[in-house]
This record gives sequence, structure tokens and C-alpha cells, in this order.
Amino acid sequence: MQKKVIIVGSGNAALSAGIAALEKGADVTIYEKADKTMAGGNTKYTAGAMRFAYENGDQLIDFLENPNDKRIKDTDFGSYTQEKFEKDLLNFNDGRPLSHEQKILVSKSLETIQWLSSHNVKFEPIYSRQSFLKDGKHIFWGGLTLASENEGVGLFDQELDAFLSLGGKIFYESPVTNLIFEDGIVKGIYLKEETVTSDAVILASGGFEANDELRKSYIGDNWLKAKVRGTPYNTGDGLKMALEIGAAKHGLYNGCHATPMDLHMKNYGDLDLEPSERKNYRKICYFLGIMVNAKGKRFLDEGKNFRNYTYAQYGKIVLDQPGHFAWQIFDSKVFDLLYEEYTFHDAHFVEADTIDELITKMDGVDKIEIKKTINEFNNSVDINTSFDPTILDGKSTNGIEIKKSNWAQKIDKGPFKAFPVTGGITFTYGGLKVDKDGSVLDTKDNPISGLYACGELVGGVFFNGYPGGSGLTSGAVFGRIAGYGSTKEG
Repeated sequence: MQKKVIIVGSGNAALSAGIAALEKGADVTIYEKADKTMAGGNTKYTAGAMRFAYENGDQLIDFLENPNDKRIKDTDFGSYTQEKFEKDLLNFNDGRPLSHEQKILVSKSLETIQWLSSHNVKFEPIYSRQSFLKDGKHIFWGGLTLASENEGVGLFDQELDAFLSLGGKIFYESPVTNLIFEDGIVKGIYLKEETVTSDAVILASGGFEANDELRKSYIGDNWLKAKVRGTPYNTGDGLKMALEIGAAKHGLYNGCHATPMDLHMKNYGDLDLEPSERKNYRKICYFLGIMVNAKGKRFLDEGKNFRNYTYAQYGKIVLDQPGHFAWQIFDSKVFDLLYEEYTFHDAHFVEADTIDELITKMDGVDKIEIKKTINEFNNSVDINTSFDPTILDGKSTNGIEIKKSNWAQKIDKGPFKAFPVTGGITFTYGGLKVDKDGSVLDTKDNPISGLYACGELVGGVFFNGYPGGSGLTSGAVFGRIAGYGSTKEG
């Protein structure tokens, strides 16, 4: 007998779950509370990059939209082993061992990308953001190599095409208000006052980052000041529904992905822009310069690691500064290395030919201390080590309180630019606990019959940050698991 599966939400995790359930012969319907233009959850707001373990570049060719790209023969994709992926995750665990969920993410990452590729979801190398040209070769760094064409919008479009081609149905402007829960079994959903029954419900409706009350309650008062980078529809609906029927909380509820963002961006990345443009409000090239707070002081190691491994943490640190903002300062030696987000038509910055003139244009800061900070930084830079953005080059500072560990160059060649930034919240880390089939567990670790979860709703995947591109991969990995699990007998 054909299983009837309902999915709440329409982003990458939801569509992966839908594709998987359809593969198994289920009748699958997605209900999305946004309209058609705003559907897709946070997926549309991403750069579309997906991190996964691979042994060599040859494994990537089948995933490419254009495997005949002439640049590929001059490209070194390197490798990114499961061991390296695990080590990268451990770096964000604050001493915790790998969680069960993290082990699943790593072990299933490659096969999940292979599976998406088999459904004609294709990718392209991230030449502009994840590689540098060195000795005629495109050298990829940091273990992140592929993204969907047209970024998150393109990933959503491809996954939606795969879902619909398999016979899936999707209804927009259809907010799910509650679960039908009878005799310990989830039997469907409420669409306002209407009921829709099913054999299984998969919650894929995202975290609670767009809910002021929940952000304040779980993460803290500071987070009312954060800019919301993604969809305004991730307000914790699925989480609240599940908790109301006895689901267990799982993961780090006071943790979230937070990125340095343009101080003057609108919430949700400016709804007047195309979704693919909203990413341009992030500001993640701090590793090429320095960041100073309102007191005129540096407050973190901008060169601690490749930005893939720091940006999801550094948004929080910026938000914790006086006034919840900072300035990123660069000189002309690195202008050509800054990502396109720094030249976006709506990017906010000040520019001057001299440091003194630049400082006069920087609002809200102690101008005397900034000048001291820049001078001290410049005098501390190791001038005997070569700058090399393709590696952790060890070009550091010496003798100052907060070291810059890599890519430390003097801020001394005009013109100069400074960009005002704050913290932007992307998604939350606290969620639900699921078993090997994606079933939501109750407070006694028993599956709640008929209820599954994936995407941002799965807790225990991330703690104090994450290596870039892991979020979309996690959504697909746990979406596929929930989709398959929802069709099992028993």
C-alpha cells in the first residue's frame, strides 16, 4: 500500500527528504507557508556550497554541470578525507567528542552528493571564492570545492525540479499550524482549521532564527540586535509543534551560525533584492585586513585559520563588541583579493588616500585608539615571511596582545577602505533528537511514531561553529535519511 508522506517546509532538507521518499514509491506532498517567490527556506540565501569528504579530484567530475570546463585541467582540487572533515568539526566542539550526528554527516556526505547528482543536481567549482591562482594552477584550499550553479537559488531550483519530476506535489501559502497527534502517533497536520492525514510527517521547517522571542530566550538579549540573514519564515514552528507532543530537545540551544555582515543591511538580506544577491551583505574577507571595535581595538585573530573555519563564529564575536559593531580595514594591496560582496552596489564603506583621513570618516569609534592600534599592528608584522593566501602562510604578528596568525600585512599602502559590520544570524544549532531513520525521539529516547525531522531541526550537528558548506550538506544527508525512514514499514 502506498505511503502518504507530508513534508513541512521546502528548502534543501525538505526537498532531499521528498526525493528520497518518492524514490521509495511514497505519495509525497510539501506544505510551505511562504508564497512561491519566497519558498525554499534558507537554501535560497546561501552561496550553494556543499562540503563533503572526497579522496581526489577525479571523484568530483561526475558532479559537475560542465565537466569540460577548460580550467579543470589546470585545477588542483586536492583531497578532503573523512578524517580531515572530522578534525574540522572537532575544532568547533569545545572539547566535546564527535557527536552521533556529526559522524553520520561525515560518513554519508560523499554518497549524498553522489545521490543528488544521480537526480541531476549538478555543481560547479567555486573558483572565485575557494581557489587562488598559483604558478598557473587553480589551487583549492579549505576542503570546500563545489557549489550549485546560481548558488542557493540554483540548488533549490534543481532539487525542486527533481522532486516534481518524480511526482511530488507542493502547496505554497499553506502554513502548518499543528500536528494531529492521537494515541501516541502523529497522523497528519492541521492547515489552520483543516486537517490532512498521512502515514508520516517530516518536519523540515528550519530553526528559530527569525523569531525574536525564541532568540532572546535561548541565545540571549544580544541576539535581538543581530541581523537575520535568511528567510523571515524560520520562526521555530516545527520545533514548537514537536516539543508540544513530547519531543526531546537536543543540541546546543544557545548556539548559532553567525557571520560578519554589513552593518546597514536590512533584515533578511533586503527583500527587494534577488535571493542570489542577498549573500552580498556578508563581509568575510577580514582575514586580509584587521577588525577594530568602537574602542579602536582589535578583538580577535583575523588570521586564525582559513575563513571557512572562522566566519560562522566571528559574527557572534562582532555582535558581542560595544555597540554590536566593528570596522574591517584594508589597504590597496588586497583590494583585488576581496570578494565581490565588497564591491556590491549597496556595500557600505568609507575610503581615503591616507590612514588619518580614513579614520576621520569612521563613525562611532575612538579615533585616537584606532591610530595607535594600526601603528602597533604595523610594527608587529613579520616582514621576513611571504604572504600567500593559498596556505596558512604563518605570516604573523609578534609582540602584540592579540596575534594575527596568518596573512598579516602592514596596513600601509593607500588608498584605504573600511567597512562597518555587525553580526548576522543564519541558523540555530539547537533542535530535536532523531534516530538512524530520522524519527523524532521523545524525552525517553523512544521514537514518536509517524514523526520525522531533518535540516536545521536536527540538533547535535553543530556546536561552536562549523566549517563552511557543512550546513547544506547536513540538510541533504538528514533529509535523505528522513525521507527513506518515513517510508519504512513498522
